[in-house]
Amino acid sequence: MSAVLNEMDLTLTSPAQVKMQDLFKQVDDSVQGVRVFATAGGCSGISFGMTFTDVINDDDGVLPFEGFKVVVDDATLEHLRGVEIDFVDNEDGNATFVFNNLPQMGGGCSSCGSSGSSSGGGCS
Repeated sequence: MSAVLNEMDLTLTSPAQVKMQDLFKQVDDSVQGVRVFATAGGCSGISFGMTFTDVINDDDGVLPFEGFKVVVDDATLEHLRGVEIDFVDNEDGNATFVFNNLPQMGGGCSSCGSSGSSSGGGCS
């Protein structure tokens, strides 16, 4: 059975919650949540993305919000714990979800610019 996550595991800012609620009004009813996932890449070795999912697995953690759920598998949560997801819209057409407070891995990445970055995956 999937575990319920809390704000110690992962948080969403108010703008991110509002955008997610808006996006979930536009998707098929079979969509169960938005899955946050990790992939190899970035100078830390890991980048994060998001996509809609219609399946919640037994090894997933679920962070419920009004109108949507954030779903994270155990392996991704190990890299994501304590992260804040924000939605940034600079009114220039480049609105995106961003991951803040990522743990520094591999000796720091200040010159990289893509450490743990995300273009928002399937949710932008």
